[in-house]
Amino acid sequence: MKIKKILYWIATGLLAAFLSFAVFNYLSKFTMVQEMLASYNYPAHLIYVLIIGKVLAIIALLAPIKGVLKEWAYAGMFFNFVLAFFAHYTIGDGEQGGAIIALVLWALSYFLGKQVRPWIIKA
Repeated sequence: MKIKKILYWIATGLLAAFLSFAVFNYLSKFTMVQEMLASYNYPAHLIYVLIIGKVLAIIALLAPIKGVLKEWAYAGMFFNFVLAFFAHYTIGDGEQGGAIIALVLWALSYFLGKQVRPWIIKA
């Protein structure tokens, strides 16, 4: 059980770092991200939604939250990563690798977390 807990915190920490890096990039390279979203035919205000969602996901990941709030955060991250993968894949820019890494970290954090955190709702 101790090795699972260590792996859970490594995966969760890396996932939180990944999300933090994305938020940092959205804020520091705002116009570049706006242009990228425009090339995907997405509205520019989506950046704000992504920033807020990722910051809330980081908080939900690292805080000792009980109940379904953490489950909703994991669900939001899952949809974000899957949709990011398909957005990059359909455009053909070759940038879908980040979404795959995020999905792997997400899966490790989520499924190990179900075993490590006894207060989480079991499916």
